[in-house]
Amino acid sequence: MDIAFLLKIAGIGLIVAVLNSVLSKSGREEYAMLTVIAGVAVILFMLVPQISELISTVRSSFDL
Repeated sequence: MDIAFLLKIAGIGLIVAVLNSVLSKSGREEYAMLTVIAGVAVILFMLVPQISELISTVRSSFDL
C-alpha cells in the first residue's frame, strides 16, 4: 500500500467528518447520515482493487 493511498483515505475521512458535523449542527441529520454512508462507500470502492491485489499476491506466494 502506498502512503498516498492512505492519505487519500484520511482526506476523505476528514472531509466526511467536517460535512457530518456541519450538517448535524444545521439540523439536517438525514443528509449528514447520507454523507457518512457515501464516504464509506467511496472508501470501500477504493479498497476493492487493493484487496484483489492482496489476494492475488497471497495466491501466487502459496501457488494456489
